[in-house]
Amino acid sequence: MTATTGECLACGREIEEAAGPDRTPAYCTQACRQRAYREREQPSALPVRELIADLGDRLRKLRPVPGDAFHADVEALSGPFAQLRRIARQARADERGEEGVTPEPVTHPTASPSTDDDFAALSEQYGRELRVHCYRLLGSYDEAEDLTQETFLRAWRARDALSGVTRPRAWLYKIATRLCLDFLRRHDRRPTTYAPVPGVDSGVGPPPVRVAWLQPFPDGQLPGRPAPAHEPDAAAVASETLELLFLTAVQKLPARQRAAVILRDVAGWSAQETAELLGSGTASANSAVQRGRAALRQALPGRREDWSVREPGAGETALVRRYMDAVAHRDIDAMVELVREDVVLTMPPNPFWLTGRDALLRFLRPNLDPASPKFAGHWRTVPVRANGRTAMAGYLQRPGTSVYRAQLIDVLRIEPGEDRIAEITTFEPHLFPAFGLPMTL
Repeated sequence: MTATTGECLACGREIEEAAGPDRTPAYCTQACRQRAYREREQPSALPVRELIADLGDRLRKLRPVPGDAFHADVEALSGPFAQLRRIARQARADERGEEGVTPEPVTHPTASPSTDDDFAALSEQYGRELRVHCYRLLGSYDEAEDLTQETFLRAWRARDALSGVTRPRAWLYKIATRLCLDFLRRHDRRPTTYAPVPGVDSGVGPPPVRVAWLQPFPDGQLPGRPAPAHEPDAAAVASETLELLFLTAVQKLPARQRAAVILRDVAGWSAQETAELLGSGTASANSAVQRGRAALRQALPGRREDWSVREPGAGETALVRRYMDAVAHRDIDAMVELVREDVVLTMPPNPFWLTGRDALLRFLRPNLDPASPKFAGHWRTVPVRANGRTAMAGYLQRPGTSVYRAQLIDVLRIEPGEDRIAEITTFEPHLFPAFGLPMTL
């Protein structure tokens, strides 16, 4: 016997609940519950029709000259296209009845409600933590998101074993870690050094390390509770770090060393637990940790406070505000005064890079000068937090248009005790929704 208990909060359909439930359900199926959870995680994600319209509008406005602006505009389209591909892939899977992140069997009437509830609780409890873990291993938010979803899909397929799992966190970490290791084996990519770009004066400083797949991580998506503390003698990293310097350094490690260091010194697993998660002996896992730590000590600055995550002080907040005001008013001289003489600017995945204040000035002036043929347009900026650092999201109103469109996310590194910006890492705009930001103003 069934009774209607209300409308599903996700799809609006009537909910039919078996007689004698101990609570009133809010969703008609577990699939709807998971869908609502994902929408809460990314509340500002663009509807598909708006995304298509935005892409069409931007494609129609593409102009092949000047070449620098054309290249930048085309590169900026890669993120929205990737988002559209994911939406299309999910739509195709839904039409074919294929399993998604929350596969169709969860709605089957023979499924155990207690198992469904337990699995939903696991997803909600460990989803953010696992996404951060995958991000540290991969350096890419998009790939971390995909593999976190794949982790829960694999876990759902093995849900019959869940009742026998005494440590579900370790179980999920094992699935996620091995998925990441498999991904790294299939994509043998290593950081390189930036190369000269024809026609671009990149400055006199040494070329920085290039991690073309690096993406920012929104602080708003960090777990609500701190990660377990690492062992006192693990001097390689702080458990809370997501700093871009650390991520760049850790991407240089072979996959197993990378995983071993992150599991031990960031996620807080013991030597035996790390070995079990990696599917190796304890001696082998310890050796990988030691080699990884030694390599990180070589790659990272000597003082941990130079690169680890910390809360910004009043001076840093004021500095960033002055920089944002200078950008909005196209005050190039003020912007240059707010950066160090040896400032470094990189733009992953693009090949452009700059070292030194003079090179930055030469790059900025024609883009911000309304009298220049390279004038990019008018800017508005919004403060955000990414990778434990102060950042700003930039919207650009191009000449002849009336809309400010998402253009970039600048993650800023400011050394402790200094009043100048040491490094600017400029990312493409397709992750604005992950930061809770609209694509247009």
